[in-house]
Amino acid sequence: MTVGSEGPKPKRPGARLGPAKVAGIFGAVLGLAAAGAAAGVAVERALVRRSKAEPGDRYADEVFGPQPCDDAFPIEMADGTDIHVELVEPTVEGRGQPSRVGRVRPTVVFVHGFCLDMGTFHFQRKVLAERGEHRLVLYDQPGHGRSERLKSGEYDLSRLGEALRTVIDRTTPSGPLVLVGHSMGGMTIMAFAERYPEMFDDRVVGTVLMATSGGRNEETKLGLPAIFGRVGLPFLPVMTNTTRLTGGAIDRVRKASSNVAWLLTRRYGFGTDRPSPALVSYVEDMNSRTSADTVVRYLRTLYTHARYPALAALRGTPTLVIVGDKDMITPVTHSEEIMRHLPEAEYVKVPDSGHVVMLEHADEVNAALENFLERLAR
Repeated sequence: MTVGSEGPKPKRPGARLGPAKVAGIFGAVLGLAAAGAAAGVAVERALVRRSKAEPGDRYADEVFGPQPCDDAFPIEMADGTDIHVELVEPTVEGRGQPSRVGRVRPTVVFVHGFCLDMGTFHFQRKVLAERGEHRLVLYDQPGHGRSERLKSGEYDLSRLGEALRTVIDRTTPSGPLVLVGHSMGGMTIMAFAERYPEMFDDRVVGTVLMATSGGRNEETKLGLPAIFGRVGLPFLPVMTNTTRLTGGAIDRVRKASSNVAWLLTRRYGFGTDRPSPALVSYVEDMNSRTSADTVVRYLRTLYTHARYPALAALRGTPTLVIVGDKDMITPVTHSEEIMRHLPEAEYVKVPDSGHVVMLEHADEVNAALENFLERLAR
């Protein structure tokens, strides 16, 4: 009998699934998730109503959203992607003018994190603008806020580092700089340092790293994105293709399940037992504006981020490291590892705070940031 004449053999249980099957399974999982969300919508609404009705919300009357600026415009990246930028000019002793001790005050450049936008720094922008001593530069990272999605290639932290360089070159071609990065924004600064270490010898006079990470490490807890990455990394190409085809439908499901998103934001973004409902809503709104396609396309670069060696460029630069002691996204151990590489840095651990430490405990973060900038001036 000729080998193979018996015809196709039945597939063994556990036989490897092809891309089409995996895509189908992924779609089915999304469908089940949507069905589950719909089934629990009454419970969600009751929980959210109760949470949002908590009395004494400090920020109930806070006006979140766009803040005053002196200029707002798009900056075009090399591939044609427009990045939304806003400038706040100093009113006293600012860039190009002598400070009280005769030194030029640096321009402060803010770099926000994953699934957020420049509004992340709402309170820091507000207090520094009121002081009027520094020129402020804020921008939305590609695929976030009012910036366009990348027109070519994949999202990669090295490209985000290049985008930061483009923003600096177009808005602040000369003079001292302080870079402030939260979460993925801190990783962007590390990628920037890896690509342009000479900037820390010449231009960057201070760095602030908030709730961020230098990458996975055997001594650090993984955090939620890395756990997702470990499980889902082999399927990211399929997930990316699926979200490109069905991203609109996924985004509609997300909006329909906004109550679930609100509760998850409160659980994983904040550290206090009863965070401000207004703040939770503000962060959830930023999250919801980030498309599913953008989310998935960023996951690979976040999971593979490993830039502790790049911190060497910061060793001669004053650095402030801030983290919430209950951060579940980039746990304290990640900031402690950064401190191991930058032992001269100032370290501020904020009690009862989660990942959005600069919103949840704005007073403590503002005080640390203002003191840091004042020491640079001296």
